[in-house]
Amino acid sequence: MDRKSNFSTSRERVTNPLVWCAAIICTVLTVAVIIAGIVTFIGYLVIHPRVPYVSVIDAHLDRMQLDYAGILEIQVRILIRAQNGNQKAHASFSESTYTLGLNGRVVAQLVASPFEVGKNSSVDFNYVVPSSPIPLGPEQAEDVDMGLKSDEIIFDLKGSSRVRWRIGHLGSVRYLCRLDCQLRFHPLNGTYVPSRCTSKTK
Repeated sequence: MDRKSNFSTSRERVTNPLVWCAAIICTVLTVAVIIAGIVTFIGYLVIHPRVPYVSVIDAHLDRMQLDYAGILEIQVRILIRAQNGNQKAHASFSESTYTLGLNGRVVAQLVASPFEVGKNSSVDFNYVVPSSPIPLGPEQAEDVDMGLKSDEIIFDLKGSSRVRWRIGHLGSVRYLCRLDCQLRFHPLNGTYVPSRCTSKTK
């Protein structure tokens, strides 16, 4: 009769301690990321941040004259507002530069020094843009003359501002606030045709 051996022939596998350490570290990191995400989400709900922006509020074409030699003279007033809708954060605007163009030609440049916008507040800039006499080519002069006769002149306003604002304890955010729109006027009385002209973030 064969006797059964009391010893097992299979080797028991022993997990390497380094594997256990790696598993624990991964678990801790995963939990930390989840907690950080929850805290960030709760902070966002509490602070409810709103992205500051710039927009054209109003404008007026004070003067526009084209003589027989194709020399153009204009004066435009443009009201640009920097808006900060956050109730718990200031916003800083810098490098604010915009160009005013007509038929593909830059006729004026609008520049603002760095400034701050308080919590849930706004700052208005009333730009008065007098241009030096602008010599136009035959085609450009013809386009402007047609616009004067049809009582509609279209300017292109392009530019940007760098914005920095702090979202509570979540850190600060920096981005480029770009403005690219058309401003339409009735040159007979200088009135501005209201349209949406608000910056986009990038």
